[in-house]
Amino acid sequence: MKKAFPPCELTSLSPAIEYEYYQEGDVIIGGLFSVHLKTSEDDAHGAVYKKITMCKDICVVEYRSLLAFIFAIEEINEDSNLLPNITLGYHIYDTCADPKKSIKYAFIIMSGYQREVPNYSCTGRGDVAGFVGNTGFSTTVVLAQILSLYRFTQTVHVTSRVSSSLSDVVAPGNLESWGEDVQDRTFLDHHLIVPPFCLFDSLPLAEESTHSAVVKLLKHFGWNWVGIITPSDGMRTMEFRELMTSNAICIAFVIIVTDDVEDKLKKTYAVINSTTEAIIICGQFSMEVLEFLIDLTSLDYNATLILNEPWRIILSYGYIKLITPQINCSLFLLFPDQSIPGVKDYMENISPSKRPDDPLLEDIWLQKFGCLSSNELKNNWTRYLYKSHLYNCTGMNMVLGDRYPYRGLSKYYYAYNVVYAMAHALHQLLKDINVPKIYGLKRKLESYIARVHYKDKNGEDIFFNERGEMSSKLQLENWIISKEIDVTGMKINRKVVGRFEDSSDGDMHYHIHLENITWRKDSMPEFRCNKRCLPGYRKIPSHRIHACCYECLPCSEGKVSSVADAENCWECPDEEQPDERNVKCIPKTYDFLSYEKDSLFFIFTVLSVIFSAITLFILGQCIYYWKTPIVKANNRTVTFILLTSILLSFLCVFLFLGRTVDITCMLRQASFGICFSITVSSVLAKTTTVCIAFKAAKPGSPWKKWVSSRVSNLLVLICSSVQVLICVIWLSVSPPYQEYDMDSYPGKILIQCNEGSVIGFYSMLGYMGFLAVVSFVLAFMVRKLPDNFNEAKYITFSMLVFCSVWIATIPAYLSTRGKYIVAMEIFAIQTSCAGILGCIFMPKMYIVLFKPQLNNRRRMLE
Repeated sequence: MKKAFPPCELTSLSPAIEYEYYQEGDVIIGGLFSVHLKTSEDDAHGAVYKKITMCKDICVVEYRSLLAFIFAIEEINEDSNLLPNITLGYHIYDTCADPKKSIKYAFIIMSGYQREVPNYSCTGRGDVAGFVGNTGFSTTVVLAQILSLYRFTQTVHVTSRVSSSLSDVVAPGNLESWGEDVQDRTFLDHHLIVPPFCLFDSLPLAEESTHSAVVKLLKHFGWNWVGIITPSDGMRTMEFRELMTSNAICIAFVIIVTDDVEDKLKKTYAVINSTTEAIIICGQFSMEVLEFLIDLTSLDYNATLILNEPWRIILSYGYIKLITPQINCSLFLLFPDQSIPGVKDYMENISPSKRPDDPLLEDIWLQKFGCLSSNELKNNWTRYLYKSHLYNCTGMNMVLGDRYPYRGLSKYYYAYNVVYAMAHALHQLLKDINVPKIYGLKRKLESYIARVHYKDKNGEDIFFNERGEMSSKLQLENWIISKEIDVTGMKINRKVVGRFEDSSDGDMHYHIHLENITWRKDSMPEFRCNKRCLPGYRKIPSHRIHACCYECLPCSEGKVSSVADAENCWECPDEEQPDERNVKCIPKTYDFLSYEKDSLFFIFTVLSVIFSAITLFILGQCIYYWKTPIVKANNRTVTFILLTSILLSFLCVFLFLGRTVDITCMLRQASFGICFSITVSSVLAKTTTVCIAFKAAKPGSPWKKWVSSRVSNLLVLICSSVQVLICVIWLSVSPPYQEYDMDSYPGKILIQCNEGSVIGFYSMLGYMGFLAVVSFVLAFMVRKLPDNFNEAKYITFSMLVFCSVWIATIPAYLSTRGKYIVAMEIFAIQTSCAGILGCIFMPKMYIVLFKPQLNNRRRMLE
């Protein structure tokens, strides 16, 4: 912009009454406020009004926002830490909610003179850094395009009439969706939004934040079937519906209330017969909606209403008495009253005596209090427009707080923080460039404002999110209206039961105290199209058109769902299984021969101890009667080896009991195979000794040289060594190991031994069976040889028992799993060893213990 050109000498010829506030400074912040709500032109009632443009319907709330703006600048100028050596100034106009006035005043502020002079700067001191924008969607968009041409940053108070898509238009960085025309694109980068406000004398309304909070609230409660009642505003309703649909919330009905009584009755019928009792009242406060709700007697005891910030107005105008049955126990999403230190006294004590040159305060005293002003034109215009009688208030000690007490509302809070956001951005900008230069800052200011992040005097974080919106807070209130009457005519208990807060990560954080909410029916209702699918079930689509309406199907076998309304069921890990209700995965039970739980463990242990004791007893008797004929017969050494191997076989059973580990898996089969091979080899040696003895009894028989104990001992050693070699090779190449079988039995994990090399395992068993068969065949051949020392018939019976047991065990072994296969193997070991012990040694023990007279050589030879 250029400086001090002839257009700056022009004077304003406009007959309109203008409301201007100006203070010089090193940096100027422009302000456009809609304190007056509209403009009136009247040329039909005398020359005094002809072609005079006047503003009417002043808004005290907006005026106080303007005062908060001025208060913030004065406070910043007194702060030595923020913008030191820099004085902030302001240039403010009341636009009267008129787009033409807004554009005109924007050019005046940019020109720095009383008349708009495009492309010229007539400021004597201070550069305009940015604008606090007007409240009005159409005005905001037009100003955004104009101010962007001059690279000015505009921070916008968006009205409640504005679609939430405005933030898509003016948020920084959203250029990709626009065309190649630079003028259609560049204005988008220079505008930031604070939570929007109503134009009328009401409280803040941040639609984007409120809609997000409503959706989070519904999802937190688990409600997915709601209705909407709204004034005639289809665009906002459509956007809200899209947001809810994207969050899996279905809308039972949408009622746009109009002035049509017949239509209203139809809509009332629709609500009464609706399937949901959760109703969201969105949009601005509307008398039509209020009357509509009053007529809905069905809401008296059934529905739960969710209302937004504009409906706080019912407290101020006494509407609460009319709508008490409908809104009792309802939920309100409201802005918390956030006070500004020092501003309360500043605003409460505003009076014409303290601000004699304040044109807006003069209008407030004129219109709100009926006090005569010094401007006769205004007096006449007010009398004509409002048909009111004016009084002389001179000398009356009235302040603004007498009729409009300060409530610490968020509207002032955000207007105050807008100035501070610009100040912090300017402070950081001047700090970064590190030169005392204040001109030309407007081109860089926008990026600094977008990144500003500081704590205000209340300790709250102030920042702009990625959509260019200033952080906002909402609180969830539960209004309980008592039948008791107090001085206000109605007793209302407003409980804060939740809070919603924007965060720097772009999400809205919230916390809700469900236990503090009072519901109409004493417990939280469930507003859903159908009941939730319980854990153990999953959702499947139904025939209805709404996605929130579905059916429930039990989880298939082996799968669970642990939450309500699960989309899918999932399988448990291998080591877990579903519980009876398919709700959660529980650990599978481990299956093995446990000493804590299984009676088989106790039985096998007792049997092994008993048989081991019997074997030791027989071994002791054999040692005691070492020199008796019955012990000396058929090789005492082999007898002792046989008894020892039988004892070890009984003791091997303990390697099969309990929970297996790798070392027990390696030892139990090998030890069992070696001990059993020694046992069978000893039996084979005994059988061979009997066979050779009878062969050598014939005169001149060549078998006499083989009649020796060394032959039997050597046979035992050789046959046993073969089994030892097999086991050594088996354990070296592929030894057994512990494994978990999770598939054989549902709900069980079989802890068992994998035998490693199948060839090694069956070679061990096969060799042991081969020795048993050879022993049985030889014993069977010599079973009828006449001799009192002939053990062949006993050996035959023992091998018959041995082979029968193992042959019967094989199919059972192959058809069982888990601990039962181990039980079968233990049974076979104990039974076969007991058969050998009983068949071979019981007859001898009978003679030794009960017929000692038969245990002598003479009686044996008879």
